[in-house]
Amino acid sequence: MRRPTPTVWVGRVPLGGAHPVAVQSMTNTPTQDVEATTAQILALYRAGSEIVRLTVNDEEAARAVPEIRKRLLVEGVEVPLVGDFHFNGHLLLRKYPKMAEALDKFRINPGTLGRGRHKDENFAEMVRIALDLGKPVRIGANWGSLDPALLTELMEANARRPEPKSAHEVLLEALVESAVRAYEAARELGLGEDKIVLSAKVSKAPDLVWVYRELARRTPAPLHLGLTEAGMGVKGIVASTAALAPLLLEGIGDTLRISLTPAPGEPRTKEVEVAQEILQALGLRSFAPEVTSCPGCGRTTSTFFQELAETVNAHLRARLPEWRAKYPGVEGLKVAVMGCVVNGPGESRHAHIGISLPGSGEEPKAPVYADGKLLTILKGENLAQDFLALLEDYVERRFSKA
Repeated sequence: MRRPTPTVWVGRVPLGGAHPVAVQSMTNTPTQDVEATTAQILALYRAGSEIVRLTVNDEEAARAVPEIRKRLLVEGVEVPLVGDFHFNGHLLLRKYPKMAEALDKFRINPGTLGRGRHKDENFAEMVRIALDLGKPVRIGANWGSLDPALLTELMEANARRPEPKSAHEVLLEALVESAVRAYEAARELGLGEDKIVLSAKVSKAPDLVWVYRELARRTPAPLHLGLTEAGMGVKGIVASTAALAPLLLEGIGDTLRISLTPAPGEPRTKEVEVAQEILQALGLRSFAPEVTSCPGCGRTTSTFFQELAETVNAHLRARLPEWRAKYPGVEGLKVAVMGCVVNGPGESRHAHIGISLPGSGEEPKAPVYADGKLLTILKGENLAQDFLALLEDYVERRFSKA
């Protein structure tokens, strides 16, 4: 069951409430490079990113934002844009009102707004601008940029405890406290519950789980999930999944971004793909038809089994754009490609449509099941093409009715 929160609208995308967990991403192009940044936003949006964040770090970037928005609209794309501000956001938002208007949300990091009185004044200025324009904000604390005065305050309080906690535990407490205090300050300045999203980022999975459970306990705000600096490749994907899955299964989290370091030449859209796969694996959303396939073992005819699994996956990816337009709900399609008689028939019956290939030593025939019942038995050299034809027919019959 989802944790109850107010609904915060970011452009036309709702966060929180009973709405689905939204997928976000962030550009890594220089924002002042309008052409490159617009192209990357379009790629992220077309990959499925429902909100895109971009750095607004200087005057050149601020001047570029309205032009980026204009070019997106020419393409017919109204993806919400979030301005990521650090150190000088209060100055840029006031000096460049067209930039502020073109953005759908402001990200405020309470640890990068200065120190002491200046920090409070700068925070209040950004909140006032958001209020004037009717924009929501994400108050995003990060353990890499925590206010040292707050950390010192909590460390000193910890030292007076009968049984002091570890320095690491106090650091996590300070991170939560930073986000909560900023949330309360924004509310006192007049920002409504329907205009605030919270986050508190760390880079270790167990720490993230603890921090977000605390945020969920202490505030009603919708929460933006993400493991910061997750790393590259398999490591980054596994770390992000390990951190986010427990929270999402507890109903904590209303939007997420996967912070992967891309390999040289790797598309930025990888982080969108991983976010979608996590949500789909947890049964929270469906983005594309899903193929269940066994890993293979000594019983399977490995090469053919692997080739058929890849052929089916490729076919689904290629057909999805057209299917999505013609067949509502096709994203929920479940297909099974199994390698032998042990689990093959059972898994195939659990899928919408599935095929159980003959393993080594088995009779050379492949039963196909649809909706739990034997549909036909395939044999021969054209088995792959025959199965794809059955798959096409099944999609048309089942989802055209929807």
